[in-house]
Amino acid sequence: MERGVREMDNTEIEKRKVKRRWGTIMALIITLFLFLSILTLSAHLKDVRALSPTGCEMDCQKCHSMSNQDVRGILQNLKIPQAEIVKIQLSPVKGLWEVTIVDKGKKGLLYVDFSKKYIIRGPIFEIKSGFDKTSEHLAKIQEPRKADFSRIPLQNALVMGNDKAIHKVAVFTDPDCPYCVTLHQEMKKVIQEGKDIAFYIILFPLKIHKEAYWKSQSILCYKSLEMLEDAFLRKPIPKPICDSKEIDANIRLAESLGITGTPTLVLPNGRVYTGTIPAKQLIDLVHENG
Repeated sequence: MERGVREMDNTEIEKRKVKRRWGTIMALIITLFLFLSILTLSAHLKDVRALSPTGCEMDCQKCHSMSNQDVRGILQNLKIPQAEIVKIQLSPVKGLWEVTIVDKGKKGLLYVDFSKKYIIRGPIFEIKSGFDKTSEHLAKIQEPRKADFSRIPLQNALVMGNDKAIHKVAVFTDPDCPYCVTLHQEMKKVIQEGKDIAFYIILFPLKIHKEAYWKSQSILCYKSLEMLEDAFLRKPIPKPICDSKEIDANIRLAESLGITGTPTLVLPNGRVYTGTIPAKQLIDLVHENG
């Protein structure tokens, strides 16, 4: 009897020892799990710090960097190792670097994402205003391009503003060009601001806009600024009622002046500016180049 009791006591002791071992093991597992969770959370917080008001949202350069050596490697991969690096800065769009380079004497921009794995091609447009931020920046860093203003037949243009204004600006536009719409609205603000600037609109339909040619021809046949604005608003306009060759002449003129896109402004002193621009900056630009 006593022997049986002792055996039961020994068994109970062993069970308790096993329980303690398992308890210790589980405690270690839980501790390790918590430790790993803290590490994961820390890494996650580091990644999202760029989105927090105290992190990279205010200054992306706290978390990201782009060196000349990084750009040199990118240029090597792009097969233009000879290009000169002029400037590296944050682009208007968060998450991208804007790199200014000079290749064969011509300045250009590259947009590189923060991971340094991708390059974004094409201009950056601000949705609210419609302004081409890339063209705006390129215009600042490039040498001003000139055209012979006297070669532009202002007598055949649609006049927006006072035709006796001191400053005359030629505007090459396309009725199906969405960016021309934005510039047109800014031009309206300019002529409301003062009477010393007038815009002479030269219709220059681009080949990529299939209906722009006949629309341009019709607008010129009617000599109607209202029809151009209707076309900008995607309203129907009548077909041409004349067989004018002036649109063909405008296309040849634009090509001879080195104008390939719309909208393009030729300022009074011949300086060429392509792209949209806010009214205030446009007024300043005209006065500076009057």
